[in-house]
Amino acid sequence: MSWQHFINGFESFLKLEKSLSDNSIQAYLSDVKKLQNFLSTNDKLQSPNDVSLNQLQDFLKKLNELGFDAHSQARIVSGLRTFWKYLLLENITQNNPAELLQLPKLSRKLPDTLSVQETIAVIESIDMSKPEGQRNRAMLEVLYSCGLRVSELVNLQISNLYLTSNFVKVTGKGNKERIVPIGNEATKQLSNYLEFVRNKIPVQKGEEDMVFLNKRGKRLSRVMVFYIIKEQSAQVGIAKAISPHTFRHSFATHLIEGGADLRTVQEMLGHASITTTEIYTHLDREYLRSVIMQYHPRYKH
Repeated sequence: MSWQHFINGFESFLKLEKSLSDNSIQAYLSDVKKLQNFLSTNDKLQSPNDVSLNQLQDFLKKLNELGFDAHSQARIVSGLRTFWKYLLLENITQNNPAELLQLPKLSRKLPDTLSVQETIAVIESIDMSKPEGQRNRAMLEVLYSCGLRVSELVNLQISNLYLTSNFVKVTGKGNKERIVPIGNEATKQLSNYLEFVRNKIPVQKGEEDMVFLNKRGKRLSRVMVFYIIKEQSAQVGIAKAISPHTFRHSFATHLIEGGADLRTVQEMLGHASITTTEIYTHLDREYLRSVIMQYHPRYKH
């Protein structure tokens, strides 16, 4: 039986049983195809049942030689582990060499964040006299108020807004839905945009429920959101590399600095695992250290 047959079955498994997004599915399939190509190149392509741990280790070694960093290698190992779990579930194999495959050691890079003052400065730098000003203001207020991913922002739907109750429903990774509180300022700016700006845009077919539209009536692209944030950051003289994700990181950091517990922040960010959210405790420690350095009499120079 060809590897393509197993890959097709794996794709159906990811789609139907795991309910993953198209992007995640393609990433998993790409991981398996990389291994398939490696085994083919080395004249060792055989049934997945016969693949050994040594071959997988050789594959990782090759990835390292090709310049794949530790994070990329770890993601590929995760993809291969999921592939062999599928093979075991389908009784295609009784052997799981990926289970013993060691992950490369990862260094956790702390994300860039903005201070509260910097965040407000970026948001308030938007020129409200321009036609797109109200949209951009509402967009950045929602990003910061709700801690959304950029994909969640551009796919936000009018039917999922509950502004009178100060909540929005968001579809995140793996098509998982979550309810997120939205602040008063974001609610105000979003309501103004919907009533006075969006209502005047000729909406393209299929985009009727999308919140944020461009002037042609189509949903805003991820690239455009990056561009808007980069432009506003430059205007207020912020030298850091700012992206939509910076607003998400800042949202989480400011909550924890204000005393929010990690479990609550995890829920609002839509993290599947609490370990993903734990990175913000490191940021919080750095914040506490900087406060001590600044205000404690024995830390001052």
